[in-house]
Amino acid sequence: MAISLASLRRGGDTRPPRLLIYGVAGVGKTKLAADAPNPIFLQTEDGLGRIDAATFGLLRNFDAVMEALGSLYSEAHEFQTLVIDSLDWLEPLIWQHTAQQHNQRDIEAFGYGKGYQAAVDTWRTFLDAVNTLRDECGMGVLLIAHAEIRRFDSPETEPYDRYQPKLHKSAAALVQEHVDAVLFANYRISTLKSDVGFNKKVVRGVSGGDRLLHTIERPAFLAKNRFGLEDTLPLAWADLAAGIPFYAAATTAPGNPT
Repeated sequence: MAISLASLRRGGDTRPPRLLIYGVAGVGKTKLAADAPNPIFLQTEDGLGRIDAATFGLLRNFDAVMEALGSLYSEAHEFQTLVIDSLDWLEPLIWQHTAQQHNQRDIEAFGYGKGYQAAVDTWRTFLDAVNTLRDECGMGVLLIAHAEIRRFDSPETEPYDRYQPKLHKSAAALVQEHVDAVLFANYRISTLKSDVGFNKKVVRGVSGGDRLLHTIERPAFLAKNRFGLEDTLPLAWADLAAGIPFYAAATTAPGNPT
C-alpha cells in the first residue's frame, strides 16, 4: 500500500489489549484470566485445577503451542481472550525447539549466551502468531508468568532486589516491549516489629490476605501500563477491565450492563 497524507488517521488504538500478568505463587493469576471474556487457555503447565475453562489440554512442545494458535486463527470459534498459562513454562519448550532447529543438544550447547539469543527468534515467532490473533481475530491476550526476585542494577542507586517475571532477561525484555501492560500480582504486605528481648527487635512480614494488582513500577517490582490505570487495583477482572478502554467501552455499550 502506498503511503500518502491521505492515509493519516487519528484516534487511539482500538484493538484488544495484550497484558502480561505475573505474580507470586497461588495469588490468583489463573483465576483472574479465567474471568476475562470467553477465554481459551493454552496450557504449558497444569495450573487450571478446578477452574472451569476451555483448554487444549497440556501442550508439551512448541509445535503443539503453534498448532493451537493456528487452529484459533483458521477455525471458526467464539473465544474472545487468549490466555497463555504460563510463559515461564513455555520458555523451556522454546529452548528445546530452538536447539532442535540449530542441531544443538540443548540451549547451553550453543556457547556462552548464544543459545538464549537464538531463542529470541523463536519467541518472535510465537509473539507474531499471538499478534495475528489479536489484530485479525479480535482476541484479547493475557500472558501469565510467575515472579522471581532478581537483583536490579540501577544506574542511579546501589543495586537492589525486586520482583520480575521469571524469564531469561532477553525474553523478558522482548515480551515487556510487546505488551500494553505489565501487571504484578501480590498479597498486601505490612511489617510488624516485635520485641524479642535483650534489646533485640525482629521485623516480620504480615499479610491480611488482600490480593492486589500493581500497575506502575516501584523499586520492589517491575510494572507498566499504557491505560492510565490506578497504581494499585484489587486482583479482580471487573476492576482491571474498568480501566482499559477496550473492555470499559464494551461494558457500557447499549444493551450491556453498566
